[in-house]
Amino acid sequence: MNKVALYCRPGFEKECAAEITEKAAKLEVYGFPRVKDNSGYVLFECYQHEDADRLVKELPFSSLIFARQMLVVGDLLKDLPVEDRVSPIVGMIQGVVENAGEVRVEVPDTNDGKELLKFCRKLTVPLRQVMRERGIMLAKENLRRPVVHVFFIASGCCYVGYSYSNNNSPFFMGIPRLKFPAEAPSRSTLKLEEAFHVFIPADEWEERLASGMRAVDLGACPGGWTYQLVQRSMMIDAVDNGPMAQSIMDTGQVTHHREDGFRYEPSNSTNYWVVCDMVEKPWRVANLMADWLIKGWCREAIFNLKLPMKKRYEEVCQNLKAIEDKLKENGINAQINAKQLYHDREEVTVHVRRIWASIPGRRDERD
Repeated sequence: MNKVALYCRPGFEKECAAEITEKAAKLEVYGFPRVKDNSGYVLFECYQHEDADRLVKELPFSSLIFARQMLVVGDLLKDLPVEDRVSPIVGMIQGVVENAGEVRVEVPDTNDGKELLKFCRKLTVPLRQVMRERGIMLAKENLRRPVVHVFFIASGCCYVGYSYSNNNSPFFMGIPRLKFPAEAPSRSTLKLEEAFHVFIPADEWEERLASGMRAVDLGACPGGWTYQLVQRSMMIDAVDNGPMAQSIMDTGQVTHHREDGFRYEPSNSTNYWVVCDMVEKPWRVANLMADWLIKGWCREAIFNLKLPMKKRYEEVCQNLKAIEDKLKENGINAQINAKQLYHDREEVTVHVRRIWASIPGRRDERD
């Protein structure tokens, strides 16, 4: 198996291909991408057979902006017989993976792909049974073992492969399944909820999304992102010239500042979070968020960068580099990650966490 398959948002295949090609080259893994517009996936074919496995092991999945999932696959299985689709699939993965923890039968996130989902759910049960009988899978699911993927791109046509559970998306099709809360002021609330799932490990939520924290929402109107912070019992300064939903204000947890988010300055330095989903040029938002971190007005930030129509990957990289350079110039150590989330459209979501170095014999700056 010498190919790496990457799921992505339909329409962003070129960005996904440019990213995997560039990052693979930095690991001295060379190959070429196969791209089909609006297909919802990219194939990166490695020149060296063993490089596909090395790529999905050594390239941090969290570093990929436009990929929802990353896995090794073999050649396309075509014209699977209607009477027995299981045997060819099992034959493709037999001897490649042993004692896998789970199997996912998936499709691209396209209209055509979604029509196959019902079939995929039916196929999963007999496929899992045979894989367990052959030793390809363990008798019980194990989230620490490799994952077998069967990726149907059309009826009777699929790629078969695997990913590593410590370097992949834990979600089916790489998409967190979130339910829109009826009481939320707007559907944009799902962007921030998904960002929490993607950027913050579940075992750190109690510490980093704790009740009683202070947060600022820049460009908050009508309160979709503020809603997520309210649900976690935070105290929020919502900044926007527009009106906030009354249901949000009735919680007593929100102070509404009718100001421009680019001009607002917090009256205290106890804010842990700043979040921002303003429709503005990406370089302005990137510069603003860097300033908040440099001035110590927050410790973590989640914000969206709106993308241009062309050179979207280049634009994102330039803005992320500008944030990194500006923080370094001011002596700020930070972790920066970006991802085009499922609930994003023409944008990417960025997470920056300021890191304080511990100095022996001195109290941590955070205390």
